[in-house]
Amino acid sequence: MRSLNNRAESHLTGRAESELDAMADGGWVNHGYCGSPAPLVSTIYSPQPASLHRGCKLDRIQEEPGSSDQSPVKRNRGCCSFIKAFWGTAWTENTSNNREKFIRTTLRELLVYLVFLLDVCLLTYGMTSSSSYYFTKAMTDLFVGSASQNGVTFQTIGTMADFWDYAQGPLLEGLYWTKWYNNQSLDSGNQSFIYYENMLLGVPRMRQIKIKNNSCKVHEDFKDEISGCFDVYNEKKEDDLSFGLINGSAWCYHTEKDIKGSSYWGLLTTYSGAGFYQDLSRTKEDSANILAELMENLWLDRGTRVVFIDFSAYNANINMFCVVRLVVEFPATGGAVPSYQIRTVKLIRYITHWDYFVLGCELVFCVFILYYVVEEILELRIHKFAYFKSIWNIMDILVILLAIVAIVFNVFRTIKVDNLLGSLLEQPDLYADFEFLAFWQTQYNNMNAVNLFFAWIKIFKYISFNKTMTQLSTTLGRCAKDILGFAIMFFIVFFAYAQLGYLLFGTEVESFSTFVKCIFTQFRIILGDFDYDAIDRANRVLGPIYFVTYVFFVFFVLLNMFLAIINDTYSEVKEELSSQKDELQITDLIKQSYMKTFMKLKLKKEKISDVQEALQSGSGEIEFKDFRETLKEMGHEDKEISAAFSQFDRDGNQVLDVDEQTRMKIELEEKRDALNAELNNLGRNYGKEFPENRSASDDEKSRGFVAQDQFLSLSRRVLQMETSVAALTSRMDLIMEKLGLMGNNVSIQIEPD
Repeated sequence: MRSLNNRAESHLTGRAESELDAMADGGWVNHGYCGSPAPLVSTIYSPQPASLHRGCKLDRIQEEPGSSDQSPVKRNRGCCSFIKAFWGTAWTENTSNNREKFIRTTLRELLVYLVFLLDVCLLTYGMTSSSSYYFTKAMTDLFVGSASQNGVTFQTIGTMADFWDYAQGPLLEGLYWTKWYNNQSLDSGNQSFIYYENMLLGVPRMRQIKIKNNSCKVHEDFKDEISGCFDVYNEKKEDDLSFGLINGSAWCYHTEKDIKGSSYWGLLTTYSGAGFYQDLSRTKEDSANILAELMENLWLDRGTRVVFIDFSAYNANINMFCVVRLVVEFPATGGAVPSYQIRTVKLIRYITHWDYFVLGCELVFCVFILYYVVEEILELRIHKFAYFKSIWNIMDILVILLAIVAIVFNVFRTIKVDNLLGSLLEQPDLYADFEFLAFWQTQYNNMNAVNLFFAWIKIFKYISFNKTMTQLSTTLGRCAKDILGFAIMFFIVFFAYAQLGYLLFGTEVESFSTFVKCIFTQFRIILGDFDYDAIDRANRVLGPIYFVTYVFFVFFVLLNMFLAIINDTYSEVKEELSSQKDELQITDLIKQSYMKTFMKLKLKKEKISDVQEALQSGSGEIEFKDFRETLKEMGHEDKEISAAFSQFDRDGNQVLDVDEQTRMKIELEEKRDALNAELNNLGRNYGKEFPENRSASDDEKSRGFVAQDQFLSLSRRVLQMETSVAALTSRMDLIMEKLGLMGNNVSIQIEPD
């Protein structure tokens, strides 16, 4: 029979440490929870005590006879256990009655999600660069800010004459760079390098859309004086008849499908991708001749409603494409409305080492999306339609859907760019239409930005177990109905003023020229950004009345009512949270782990002291028998004593000579010093956070906190009782074995009779 001793069980066996862990858990944790197994901490001896797995071995022996019949069940259980452990969340596990399990599960989810969020951030920011801004700024300054000899810039174009002045001046000068600043040739052939760095891809294209004559009606009184009428732009009224020279693409209509165009949302309206187009040349001289011919033959006339100038450039230094579109709209009122769109995008993805690192992040991102898809399916399967009652679950689905769309587009974009670049290199004299790819790349970036925003907001889902973190969500959820009712009153007044402003100032003030602009202008007035002088000039009587009454009712009355609703609800929520009973928090788990670590280090230190005493008890060489007897008197087990002795008995003669004892003492002393240093460090912090002489407060007592001395004393007493019970159990096992042998002998003696 194995003899068990108090000190043996409390100092050398892993079982004692496990029991101590369980008791330490009970000091701070919900006492009704015993679902998590106690951690096993190895001793200074490598082998694990056999008693740790004794129960497991017995279970396995009992199950072996029927293992063949139950193997499918075991496999199913193992699969379910794996899924539960790998995809376990607060929604897939029952944590309603177990606060500790809820916090641990939520913390695990939070850690996994933080890794996912880090990957998304690296992936998103890896696709952008600060150089994009400077590339865009350089192209904007060149094609928008440069002036012609007559002082016409793109932004100051007001007539068709100004357009031709700009096209034959700053546009041509900016597109074709073939010489250095000292007139020395760039030696690049017919290829243009804008700013000496940005290669012009293909040739630029000019396209216009016209409206049919007599597309509107002229009043009877003016029919004799006005011979033609060209309506505002409408796709159904586009002019599709050839005109002018009728000998090229500039004079013949082409549908959107023919030129593979796309619609464009301008400042005045949305235009189709059809029209009359003219591709320029690769040289400045030929392009100048083409523009002169178009101007002389009146390519632009009364029916012209918009002109597009499209071209693309590529900078190999930063691996960026710049897709430029200059737009001049000619409204039916006369004049011109210029606008531009410059998209700097990264279409070729994988060149540098950083790009391949981003590729690795993309693969990790795909794995995470697959992981979260399975997780949401499991939660949906468990909770059915109740799953959609949580706003966080809806946000999870939104993030996953946006991510899947991003993955699909990423593959599509890579294939499309390769095909387009291949055709461009084969035919460099053609127009390189990167507008389609640049548009969808921009939408892709916008989608990633929105997805990253929701990903950051989703962190609130995992930190909601803290009372402080729940104040925001609880406040907004509780006052939602009041805010909704107030919003109805607010927007009635707000839209009434928006209609009033549009009708009063819409013809003279740009910020009130449309109803949508009126809405945003009134939001800006609330924030203090307004142009009172423009309102006053538009209407000297009703302008001041509109402004004063709007500021009074909306800013001073309605806005403060809105803030009062939120403030009152927040005060109620804060008062309720302060009166609630404190539950287990993260800090409690940290204190628990801290305490267990501190006590385990002290136990290890005492183990080393026992071995050192055994070494000091001998003189000269120490035999294994004496070493074993000394440690057995201290309560250690034979197996652990043999492991410790054989670790330093190099020659295997069952005797520790002077050299072996010296090595053993040195190693033990080093371990003891390291443990002392760690204990001192922990003890210093422990003394600050958990003073030994401090009496437990009423709140701590109600939550199960005890002083350190009391806890250690109770721990030793419980362990003594446990070891006594273990000794009695082992004796009973021995008696049962003897009784079993006696019964077998009796049956053997009876059988011959």
